[in-house]
Amino acid sequence: MSPDVTVLYDTIRWEEKALIEAGKKSGISVSMVDCKKLALDLEKAPQEYGTVIQRCVSYYRNLHSTAALEGMGVRVINCLDTGILAGNKLFTHMLLKKANVPTPHATVAFSKDAAMQALESCGYPRVIKPTVGSWGRLISKLNDRDAAEGIIEGRESMYPIYQIHYLEEFVKRPPRDIRAIMVGDRIVAAIYRKSDHWKTNMALGGVAEKCDVTKEMEEMCIKAKNAVHGDIVGVDLMESEERGLVVHEVNNTTEYKNTVRVCGIDIPSLMLEYAVGRN
Repeated sequence: MSPDVTVLYDTIRWEEKALIEAGKKSGISVSMVDCKKLALDLEKAPQEYGTVIQRCVSYYRNLHSTAALEGMGVRVINCLDTGILAGNKLFTHMLLKKANVPTPHATVAFSKDAAMQALESCGYPRVIKPTVGSWGRLISKLNDRDAAEGIIEGRESMYPIYQIHYLEEFVKRPPRDIRAIMVGDRIVAAIYRKSDHWKTNMALGGVAEKCDVTKEMEEMCIKAKNAVHGDIVGVDLMESEERGLVVHEVNNTTEYKNTVRVCGIDIPSLMLEYAVGRN
């Protein structure tokens, strides 16, 4: 018998366990598939998966398993387009601009010399980010030329993706940002992520507090979600002192543990109900 929903994962986190429990509560049949054990014969019809909720942490495993399943006719949330577009900060930035969603000012440079020249032109501080990455890893604040030279020189010896130098405005804001969880065309819950450090990622010690959703925030998040063709995403926003709300990231396989804990919203059940409705 075909499950209603298949959760495709490569690491069992709180979020994946919560989806299992939500299925038991709601009577939605959930199959858990470990992508590390998955082999797909691309010449055959796929087994019955229902709708697949893509939860692989590995960026490349996520993209390639989604591409294979979609190519075989399986519906995957989020789709391959979302994995590619939301998974790359440069791609996301350009799509947000096209959708008229405010986003931090940014520059991209394709060599150390070009990056240093851009920094001299736009000034310090600036934040350098890998175009592909998560949990705040390899994101650095460049306060001056010496710091920039050292960090960029190190990146020049790394894998080619890290030699694409994405330089973002250091946004003047309160010591927090906002994570809004989108299921379809609405924010189901949002939190502030507060920290004494300029990085607010929960993986780096940020503290979560409930954030009340405004009409402006929801309209902005809907545009951001649609820009990357998403279904279930996390949208990260900052409160710029100069420009108001700006979107700096859209998360393809968003974590929601702390949002559930702080807001008391049953996000995994909402995700399953949405996935079943998309069958």
